[in-house]
This record gives sequence, C-alpha cells and structure tokens, in this order.
Amino acid sequence: MSVFRIPDGIIDDIHSLMANYWWGQKGTERRIHWRKWENLCRPKEDGGMGFRDLKIFNKAMLAKQLWNIHIRPTSLVARLLKAKYHPRTSILEAKLGWRPSYVWRSLMGALDLLNFGSRWRIGSGEEVRI
Repeated sequence: MSVFRIPDGIIDDIHSLMANYWWGQKGTERRIHWRKWENLCRPKEDGGMGFRDLKIFNKAMLAKQLWNIHIRPTSLVARLLKAKYHPRTSILEAKLGWRPSYVWRSLMGALDLLNFGSRWRIGSGEEVRI
C-alpha cells in the first residue's frame, strides 16, 4: 500500500469482505448491515467503529513515501526517481512525464495531498536564497 495505488475495485472488494465478516455472512445467507460502511469508518468518538477507509489510507501511505523521498534526497530510490522523472526539479514540483511506471503514477497521485499538508519555513536561513 505504500508504493502502489491499489485499484478502487480491489479496495471495494476488501471493504465488502470486511463488512461480510463483521456482520457474520456465511455462504449465500445474507444478514442485515445495520450501518453504512462510511459510518463504520468514522472515528469511535463520532459514533463509528474506527475502521480505516483503505482508499484514504493508501493515499496517505503514498504521500508518506513522497515525504521520505523529499527529506532523504541522497537515498537510492530518491536518486533513481530524480534521474528518471524529475532531473531539474524537486519531488514537490515533479510532473507525471512521458510513459511513467505504475509506481511513479501512484506516487504522483498522492502529490496533491503532500502539497496540501506541507508548509515552508525559513528555519536557520541557510538555504534561503535572497
């Protein structure tokens, strides 16, 4: 989940299996689902069961990988991705590019989440260009 974007169909199947397990469905016997899956994914404090929405969790894990690449630019994977997909920019300004791999497409799908939650600080001022 932290490297590949899991297709929505597979995530929906996993959610269905979790719901069927939770409500005790066996074989073709169908039992009543007392709450919608979206309500079960809400935090316990808000009346839900605290289940994770795997689509959101998958995107968060991909954004975490992007952050790790951003803060560790000398790592092997960061250098490899930089050489192939964004040689003249940082990972935060990278574009999808031409014929990207599934890993790169997955990571770029979470870039908006990373940019939304990022803030720039001056800090010590050593890297500020004036």
